Formats: sequence, structure tokens, C-alpha cells
Amino acid sequence: MRDAELTPELLAFIREQKDRQEIHDCLMRYARGVDRHDRELMASAYHPDAYDKHGIAEGGVGEFCDWAIGMHGATQTGHQHIINNHSVEIDGDVAHAETYFSFWGENREGPPLMAFGRYIDRFEKRDGRWAIAYRVCMTEQTGHFIPTNYPEEVRRKSASTGPCTRDKGDLSYVRPLGPEAVVPRAG
Repeated sequence: MRDAELTPELLAFIREQKDRQEIHDCLMRYARGVDRHDRELMASAYHPDAYDKHGIAEGGVGEFCDWAIGMHGATQTGHQHIINNHSVEIDGDVAHAETYFSFWGENREGPPLMAFGRYIDRFEKRDGRWAIAYRVCMTEQTGHFIPTNYPEEVRRKSASTGPCTRDKGDLSYVRPLGPEAVVPRAG
């Protein structure tokens, strides 16, 4: 067998890897969408009839996205949903995944919040598109983060790369990224 030969086994492997990547990309759209308050991007991680059971809130896609973005906007000045370990079992056009997450939120009142848990998801591939059909968020631990009190010079230099915003004005949306795209913070 030549290395370049596309055997049925290799084609099946390539299809599976493509499916896995598309499912992972879906998880990344969810995290970026909620963190940037980009409702359209967040909702694109779900099928229109999907349901999200997040413990403190649950509902259909529109209802859940509105709640999540509204809650984070009202209670925190910034937050990050961080995707960690991820496993997925694919069976045709249905996949079941377990994805570990870490969460940090800069609360408007009180110390920053940290949470750890798992997303238990059923993904479905409909019309060639993988998206969440049903999600259960299992938060396993929450607590408060005690920030390090860095010297003023270190804080100033760390902040010099520009403001972090929770909208499409954030640096992560700038294309093409280059030196002119970095806007120093005032002060």
C-alpha cells in the first residue's frame, strides 16, 4: 500500500476526524459567543429546537442565550468560559460528548467567581451541520478567586495591550490582526 492511497479505512478515519473537529468548533463558538456577548455566535452552537439545562436556568436556545448574556452582563464586568478535556462518541449523525469547563467571572460586587464542571451534550448532525441538540451543565465546584496584588508597573504593562470588551469591538474580532489593531488603555 502506498502512503497516499485513500483506503476505505483512511476515508472513514478522515470523516470521523472532520466530525470531531466540527463538534469541537461548535464548543468554541459557544464559549466565544457567551464571553463576547455575541448572541448570534452563541446560538449558532445549538440547533434551533435545542434545550439547555444549566441548573440555575434552562430553556430553548433564544431564551437561554438571552438569560446567559443578560445575567453575565448584569453581574460581571468580564468573564471567561474555558474549554478543557473533551471526549466524544460518534454514532452516525448523533454524538454524545463530555466536556470539562473552567469559568472565571469578575463580579461587579465581591471577589471574582470561579467554577468548574462539565457539559454533557448530545450533538446531532442535521443537513451536514453539527450542533448541540440537548445540553446539561453539571457544575461541580464554585468558589471565589483571590487576585494577586501586582505592583502598579506590572498592572499598567499588562493592561497596555488594549481593552477587553464583551462585544464585537473586542480585539479578537479585528481582521487582519497587526500592530495597528492594539489600542492602549487610557491611564
